[in-house]
Amino acid sequence: MALRGPLFRLLRPQLGQTCQQSRAQSVAVLGAPFSRGQKRRGVEHGPKAIRDAGLIDRLSGLDYSVHDFGDLNFHHLEKDEPYMDVKFPRSVGGANKMLSGAVSRAIGAGHTLVMLGGDHSLAIGSVGGHAQQCPDLCLIWVDAHADINTPMSSPSGNLHGQPVAFMLKELTDKMPDIPGFSWTKPFLSSSDLVYIGLRDVDPGEYHILKNLGIQYFTMRDIDRLGIQRVMEVTLDHLLSRKQRPIHLSFDIDAFDPSLAPATGTPVNGGLTYREGIYITEEIHNTGLLSAMDLVEVNPTLGATREAVEATASLAVDIIASSLGQTREGAPVSILEIPSVKDDTEQLRL
Repeated sequence: MALRGPLFRLLRPQLGQTCQQSRAQSVAVLGAPFSRGQKRRGVEHGPKAIRDAGLIDRLSGLDYSVHDFGDLNFHHLEKDEPYMDVKFPRSVGGANKMLSGAVSRAIGAGHTLVMLGGDHSLAIGSVGGHAQQCPDLCLIWVDAHADINTPMSSPSGNLHGQPVAFMLKELTDKMPDIPGFSWTKPFLSSSDLVYIGLRDVDPGEYHILKNLGIQYFTMRDIDRLGIQRVMEVTLDHLLSRKQRPIHLSFDIDAFDPSLAPATGTPVNGGLTYREGIYITEEIHNTGLLSAMDLVEVNPTLGATREAVEATASLAVDIIASSLGQTREGAPVSILEIPSVKDDTEQLRL
């Protein structure tokens, strides 16, 4: 597998830089056009759809120095047989290994990283690469699904439903040696993780969530508590003991399908637009967002062109809000409003 263009040179790590430095003015955008973590083709076109919806211009308008490093170039294996019902393990493992290195280099170079998927199996590499630079990170997972099945509890064998299981130290003894994943080891504790938006959880996942005491909020919890309280508890849980880098992994299917129809596993009763934006505004307001994923936009699944455009535009809104766009308008400073007197004097001249 290889990187396109100058990506490798641009993402070489620079010594002496840490996770605690300010990344406020530098954003790296990295595409990961990959679909083998699930059965529906087309999600590999997600990065292009999000860029075409105006992502780079939007971020540039927020006064960021934006570095678009293009897309990773994944080579799919011609022969990749299932292992224990896990589908395409070597392809998924290899893609995530490549992504992990690229993410680590980008964050090591001082950028806030935006990873565009692709399916959610890519979080193994994205969060893992982030953890190489920031081992004390915490993870906010916004999704209709928990994605914490182990290979033995997964009903489908699709790896986009298993990425969190590869991360958690507490599940080490539940994870068999899957071909393609020898490069990665668990790096996250269950107390470092919060879920928001769950509404389609498999039996094995429910057992893991309860057994490990993972903090999670279903859509019922959001209805009951309100999104403001959910975010208060989330950030207190993750940051009360220590201020540390945040990784936001946002699956577009967290939203109700009426807002994000072009995705592979939609579930009714999802987040409203305002709830989703509030989540990202609150994360931005911590000043601790270090990396984020936006995944599962599938342009081939929209029934109409408008449906695809609506889903991609929503993805842009979520990314921009995470990086500081507010509903009060873009934070561009104006030093002075011209007075009527000044205009009158100009006319006389």
